Amino acid sequence: MNALRALAKKPWFGPLLALIVVYLLFLMWTPDTFARPITLITMARQTVVVGTAAVGMTLVILLGGIDLSVGSLVALTTVITARLLQNGMSAASAAMVGIFAATAIGAINGGLIVGLRVTPFLITLGTMSILRGAAKGLADEQKIDAPTRGLEMLMTTGPNRSWMIVPPGVWTTLLLAGIFAAVLHFTVFGKHAKAVGSNERTARLAGIQVGRIKVYTYAIAGFLAGIAGIFELSTLTVGDPTDSIGLELSVIASVVIGGGSLAGGQGSIVGALLGALLMTVIRTGSTQVGLPNWVQEILTGAIIIVATGIDSARQRKPA
Repeated sequence: MNALRALAKKPWFGPLLALIVVYLLFLMWTPDTFARPITLITMARQTVVVGTAAVGMTLVILLGGIDLSVGSLVALTTVITARLLQNGMSAASAAMVGIFAATAIGAINGGLIVGLRVTPFLITLGTMSILRGAAKGLADEQKIDAPTRGLEMLMTTGPNRSWMIVPPGVWTTLLLAGIFAAVLHFTVFGKHAKAVGSNERTARLAGIQVGRIKVYTYAIAGFLAGIAGIFELSTLTVGDPTDSIGLELSVIASVVIGGGSLAGGQGSIVGALLGALLMTVIRTGSTQVGLPNWVQEILTGAIIIVATGIDSARQRKPA
């Protein structure tokens, strides 16, 4: 009983419970299709982009910040990488340049927030527009068709790699989540990030380099958004400057569903992944039962509100 109570206090318990309930509902509704292994693999693949970006957003929200530019940054990464591939660069080199550019942009976001002392919402709202415009300019306002040179294999298994069960992109997302969960819980950086998110003034008095922590955190978020962009390019096989519009809302929702607090100081990488998977299950199940898009959007919003409400109520209960 004590173990069950301890489990229920975990920030990811609420989204896990919601995920199980929603999955079982759709499973009962469409048992012939929803339980197929190919459906499960497809849902895992469709969660990769949002899930990877949500790992970085968890760190940002834990810090008490926000990043509205993540969707534009994912699109810009696809465009940069596709342009380099089009110019003959190898897949590995092009992907590395795209990820490096995204990391640098994330660091710039953090630097602007620290240097200008402006709220992250306003800074990243501005960079969201700047990056989207840059992506369109670099792509000449059209999609870039380029040879993927093997990048498409990140999101497929193929007959010769069926032993992997799910595509390499899924395993990479899980690996990244594990790495940054460990960073969050076992390193000085993680402890300092939590301290800044809980009370920035107290963190400063304790000698924590708040500005440096913020820049590092936004750089990590940019790095993960860049990787998400590579996964998106692998899926689309084109660089699209109009891609991922509204992605930031799905990423932020995943973090909040997973137990993150927009006030800072609370966040769960496991919970964020569960939140991202929950939204994928909702979309997939709704499509299979033939629900119109507008109904899907209402259902998604309602479940987000219910899940966050349950988690908020659980957190308010006395220990």
